[in-house]
Amino acid sequence: MKTIRKPVQSEINVKKSQFICSLFPTKTKSESKEIIQKLNQQYSDATHNCTAYIVSDGEGFDDDGEPGGTAGKPMINVLRKNELHNVTAVVTRYFGGIKLGAGGLVRAYSKSVMEAIGNAEILEIEEYDVYTITFEYSEIKTADSEVRNNKLEVIDKEYSNKVSYDVVSKDNRDILKIFEKYSGKIETNFKNKQFLEKN
Repeated sequence: MKTIRKPVQSEINVKKSQFICSLFPTKTKSESKEIIQKLNQQYSDATHNCTAYIVSDGEGFDDDGEPGGTAGKPMINVLRKNELHNVTAVVTRYFGGIKLGAGGLVRAYSKSVMEAIGNAEILEIEEYDVYTITFEYSEIKTADSEVRNNKLEVIDKEYSNKVSYDVVSKDNRDILKIFEKYSGKIETNFKNKQFLEKN
């Protein structure tokens, strides 16, 4: 599975119409909607801001006033064809006065997204189970030692009345088994699934 490392933008001109594609790494629908809203404000003078996204909790697209099936759907098809996940594409169009017809629109919106993907740094990602291990400050050495010895990756740390690490196993070791011998000292709970960069 793939995603993009950072936001990227590309621009093409088709029969005097300007198409600007903005690609963003996003994980959830709410993140996608936030970005779409920002770009709608940024390009409020544009003729259309068409969108497509594929994220961990769903996917969607919008033609934003273009004839049905000529913008959002071709955009999401390009994302799927390139096996991209956790990504949001917005193509902003400034109409140049020449109508492109349905086929011309499909080609223009598809090409716009393909150009942006061509400029993007593509990452291989994989879905991992994230576990939270929680323990007293006195157990930090033990927890750190197990994390290191089992080649676990700590993706988040929190220090409050107790210490919490969010950990993943990149080689799919069973994290519950690793910490079961510390029952009562180190609590292990499944948190969620996350897409992370492959080593």
